[in-house]
Amino acid sequence: MTERAHAILKNVFGYDTFRPLQAEVIGNVLAKKDTLVIMPTGGGKSLCYQIPSMIFSGLTVVISPLIALMKDQVDQMQRAGVDAVMLNSALQTRDYRHNIGRIRSGKARLLYVAPETLMMQRTVDLLSDMTVDCLAIDEAHCISEWGHDFRPEYRQLVQIREKFPTAVCTALTATATPRVRQDIQTTLGFKHTDTYIGSFDRKNLFLQIVPKINPMVRIQRMIQKYPDQAGIIYCATRRQVDELARSLQDEGISALPYHAGLSDEKRRSHQERFIRDDTRIIVATIAFGMGIDKPDVRFVIHYDMPKNIESYYQEIGRAGRDGLPADCLLLFGYADVYKIKHFIQQKTTAERRIANIHLNAFLRFAEWQGCRRVPLLQYFGEATETDHCDRCDNCRGNKRERIDLTIFAQKFLSCVYRTGERFGAAHIINVLRGSKGQRVIQLNHHQLSTYGIGRDLSTRQWQTLSRQFLHQDLLIEDMDYGGFRLGPTAWEVLKSKKKVWGWMDDNPVEDRETPRPTPRKKAEIPDFDRDLFRLLKDKRKKIADQDNVPPYVIFADKTLMEMAAYFPQTEAGLYQIHGVGETKLATYGPAFLDMIRAYCRKQGISEKQKPTLKPVRKPARRIKKKRHETIGETFNAGRTLVELMEMFVVKRQTVLEHLYRYWCEGNPLDNHLDIPPKLTRQQTGRVFLLFEKHGIRRLKPVHDAMAGAIDYTSLAVLRLIFIAQNDLMANGETDP
Repeated sequence: MTERAHAILKNVFGYDTFRPLQAEVIGNVLAKKDTLVIMPTGGGKSLCYQIPSMIFSGLTVVISPLIALMKDQVDQMQRAGVDAVMLNSALQTRDYRHNIGRIRSGKARLLYVAPETLMMQRTVDLLSDMTVDCLAIDEAHCISEWGHDFRPEYRQLVQIREKFPTAVCTALTATATPRVRQDIQTTLGFKHTDTYIGSFDRKNLFLQIVPKINPMVRIQRMIQKYPDQAGIIYCATRRQVDELARSLQDEGISALPYHAGLSDEKRRSHQERFIRDDTRIIVATIAFGMGIDKPDVRFVIHYDMPKNIESYYQEIGRAGRDGLPADCLLLFGYADVYKIKHFIQQKTTAERRIANIHLNAFLRFAEWQGCRRVPLLQYFGEATETDHCDRCDNCRGNKRERIDLTIFAQKFLSCVYRTGERFGAAHIINVLRGSKGQRVIQLNHHQLSTYGIGRDLSTRQWQTLSRQFLHQDLLIEDMDYGGFRLGPTAWEVLKSKKKVWGWMDDNPVEDRETPRPTPRKKAEIPDFDRDLFRLLKDKRKKIADQDNVPPYVIFADKTLMEMAAYFPQTEAGLYQIHGVGETKLATYGPAFLDMIRAYCRKQGISEKQKPTLKPVRKPARRIKKKRHETIGETFNAGRTLVELMEMFVVKRQTVLEHLYRYWCEGNPLDNHLDIPPKLTRQQTGRVFLLFEKHGIRRLKPVHDAMAGAIDYTSLAVLRLIFIAQNDLMANGETDP
């Protein structure tokens, strides 16, 4: 199975090696073990069920909450030569029926479906007649009430699992804290041993947080840094989206708005223009992005502050999904904090508690003065290997001098202790600053010795200090109610046996220029010819428009960069380029090779050998021909169906379709197929009579006449035997 998975990786997807954990996850899924996969955005989660779907004999059902994401995935799989379909409310009736037909006939290997559609009785009835080998739950954090995007319908998926007990289930997400992971596992009944957690560290993303001062200047600098490349700007409100989009348009920048206040048609149009490279910048609320798999987004800007770390992580994760460097800029202002707190106050008591915990965690991250990856990764339960990543503003910038905060820490910790270790930062700060608020008086906290001893600092300064004390484990925060209790080293500080160091500032986020990133490593992106790269992008765009798909579905930017670096001028050379599989080589290779050859002739450039980690087989002669022609010729050379399946890494049904198409184009078929062993001689004879009566172009009349007693795959085998035994000629039959 491992060899087949590796063959599919190269032949179908054009990749030489698996990314971290992909091979292990695929092996676990193929072993029919339920699997929870936590991988960062861009980490390659989709391959973890796409490759097994090409190895399993039955159907793989992918549950996804977003129609845009389904369409994107289906387009990419079909361009790679894999039969994938989707069922959702956006499909026209004709397309919906067509997809159902491909499912029933066994031709579709992958079915993408929304949870609401999957729960419909007609969908359940449809799948009940099929062999479902795998249920893949994408965006699995939607299952958990502790997730940032909880969806009640996801909780009902456990009922679907019960209807398909033999199907392996894999749940996948990019954003899950330890608590959310536990909730997913419990709900779906997974074993802890079958959980795979990849690193949340997206090393190619540069993280930067700056004060929200002159925001348009900051935004324009980022856009100028990436000329002619895509970016996303997130705003908190529809009004801000519209104003910022208009401002950018007035500056001559190609930008479009996206939010729930626009009509469905306009949102769809703006999204399509962005993913098809017809507009550079999308200015959006959080309504945009989950269904976008555009790999070449070079920057993400947060004009307003996200509500929680999960949202921030997911949104910056839309940058650099191709693994190339990308920038993530957050414009931080305390006015945004107060806005979020205002919205939190409108929630129920339970919702307020969770929202405040999420907000405080994000503020700790925003005000953190060390490596930004430390609190970010710790939030997701991942330990950091170093406290200096060299890929964030704090690691690149000038460190501020730390000061002795011991006295302030003693005041705060003492107040936490004297109030009973059950109140959060807001109440502790009120006591320290001598508030005469009703709650302070009712609890008699105005009579404590710590009452009023912190008037010398502002509320904001105390809030900043409290988060630093949390970072240093002087305090422990109750995850349910937000109250503080003393941490493991608090008493050492209170007894003056340990000092506390940190920062004191009314504006913890400094307005400083971040040094430019160091030059990229050649191992990540080779030096490439910019002029050729631009020509290849134009060619890609033209083909994509003709095929009515996004440009990255044809080839990713990384693929074009490698073409412009190694100048492949043969099919064998192009086949070794990242992202070039057999289907894409046969479909798009000639056009790109012609362009590269013409450019190289004009410039006097020779092809360069791409370094490889291990020898990669040269593409066989068959890539010069259409797939069905190669399979037909190989079959006539004496190969069996099983051998053809193994050689070309395809399913039995796919081989049969190729052989029938080969015959339809006027080629003879050798007579060496075996009648399926489960069929009786009487059944076979009756099917042959029905072929004589109804013809062989359509199998459904024969299937219906046999009352469904013989499946479509067996009928496809009998059709080829009937053709070969009777030495039939195609007679114009060209629609297999």
